[in-house]
Amino acid sequence: MTMGSTRRTILATGAAGTAALLMACGQYGDDNGSDTVEEASPGNAGTGGGEELARTADIPVGGGKIFKDRKVVVTQPEEGDFKAFSAVCTHQNCLVSSVSDETINCACHGSKFKIADGAVAKGPATKPLPAEEITVSGNSIQLA
Repeated sequence: MTMGSTRRTILATGAAGTAALLMACGQYGDDNGSDTVEEASPGNAGTGGGEELARTADIPVGGGKIFKDRKVVVTQPEEGDFKAFSAVCTHQNCLVSSVSDETINCACHGSKFKIADGAVAKGPATKPLPAEEITVSGNSIQLA
């Protein structure tokens, strides 16, 4: 056996092991039971044609939920009225960190945005959060 064939054998074995490990991680990823942030996936597609972000019951009235993986925040300012905005703060592009007291809050520099329209409630941000398009179909909220 030559040194070249030994090296190929080791590389092939290593690649196969890595592929098996990645497949196992994909199937049995970290699921800590938290529903603070839901991951959208094509398997969750609803009737609106977009990816399901959440169920309507997951979004509190007067509050909202941040979907960090999609960089979107969904709010419910009033019962049955759902809004969506970019989760990227317009001040210095940090991801917003929480939704409370009817504002979307950025922990980086303290900017706050209104859950009803994304308007600046407190600076240093000077521009509102851009609206995102969602569809509500039955109890499903989908990214349009």
